[in-house]
Amino acid sequence: MRRLLKFLHTMGAIGLMGAMASLLVLFSLAPPPTSLAGYALIRHAMAGIANWIFLPSLALTLLAGLLAIANRAFHNAGWAWVKLATGIVMFEWGFVGVQGPIEQEARRSADALAGLVDPVTLGDALDAERNTLWVLLAVATANVVLGVWRPRLTRRVLATPPADRAAPDVLG
Repeated sequence: MRRLLKFLHTMGAIGLMGAMASLLVLFSLAPPPTSLAGYALIRHAMAGIANWIFLPSLALTLLAGLLAIANRAFHNAGWAWVKLATGIVMFEWGFVGVQGPIEQEARRSADALAGLVDPVTLGDALDAERNTLWVLLAVATANVVLGVWRPRLTRRVLATPPADRAAPDVLG
């Protein structure tokens, strides 16, 4: 079971980071909102990546990570708790900063193409979405580093408590 969870967690992380990299590439290739047909097409492609790769990968990574940390072996591992905290950040920001804005802008650009929305209002959040993706990609990379190197992030416990240690003989 442990190997299966590790495999699923790794596959989810691969899909998640690949989706974020793909979205960043599409951001760099997106025409300005004034080029409405091309802009709507790119935003629709981005929504497809967000819905079919980013979101399922995010869910798989988080779910497999949560099930893995339920294993007692990870309860005293500081790196696992840091990964849990950053995983929650990834989940929240994934919805609020990536998934929602990408879907909303895809709908708005399709509506603008149909003449239902003024195209001047498009593209307001492009920089915020791009910056959020860069931050999430950095957090995901940090999670990979934590999972591979597993640094000791706990305090070391002394073998004997300080009160039980003999005081050094300073008088001679």
